[in-house]
Amino acid sequence: MKIHTALTIAGSDSSGGAGIQADLKTMTAHGIYGMSALTALTAQNTTGVTDILAVPPDFLAAQLDAVFTDIPPDAVKIGMVADAALIRVIAEKLDQYHARNVVVDPVMVATSGARLISEDAVAALCSELLPRAAIITPNIPEAEVLADTAITDRKGMTAAAARIYERAHTAVLVKGGHSIDDANDLLVDGAGARWFEGRRIATTDTHGTGCTLSSAVAANLARGMDLDIAVKRAKAYISGALAAGLDLGKGSGPLAHGFDLRSEFIC
Repeated sequence: MKIHTALTIAGSDSSGGAGIQADLKTMTAHGIYGMSALTALTAQNTTGVTDILAVPPDFLAAQLDAVFTDIPPDAVKIGMVADAALIRVIAEKLDQYHARNVVVDPVMVATSGARLISEDAVAALCSELLPRAAIITPNIPEAEVLADTAITDRKGMTAAAARIYERAHTAVLVKGGHSIDDANDLLVDGAGARWFEGRRIATTDTHGTGCTLSSAVAANLARGMDLDIAVKRAKAYISGALAAGLDLGKGSGPLAHGFDLRSEFIC
């Protein structure tokens, strides 16, 4: 039996709802063998981020070498990268190992509102990582930064996605969950623009939604799905995880990543 694999390059969330913890849970839920390379340690929970410790660039490089030389991933998801030096390491290793199905979630701000990335890292992200991606998955605030424009409606989402695609020449999935166009997402690539309709779910358990969606897309690409199907199935998964709601913590709670798992070991 072919075991599909995926690598997450992202920060650690000590509360388990976002970052590599959310990524690995999502990959497991999709039947993917998940691996990780940490870019940072964060002290955070559902109410916010209290501290961030970036991993030294040499150690990030060592982690990536260890994974790619032993278990080459079928897909790579990149999440929070705190500074430009780490971004340059990732770009170098993606090229060195001819990484496939690279999904970049340009994490800049946490659900709680905490800033997670430096200004110079934003520039490096745009020049080094976005052009190497198969797809990038910004939310509305992130798309505004990447497109240098305000987004207030569906028309604004379309214009921003087109501008990002023109700059990065990679597929762009702009997520509409930030009170714009309900939960409908817009995908723009060389084939044009198309909308993926969704339904807004009344819940405060939204911690790690961006990490989860991008990891689900990566997992589906690892399994050989084309981009549209990968996005459609990822949206269906995240809707289920949101609806299941764990109701944990005092702030924005985590998703129920294992809502669809069935096992004799789960009671």
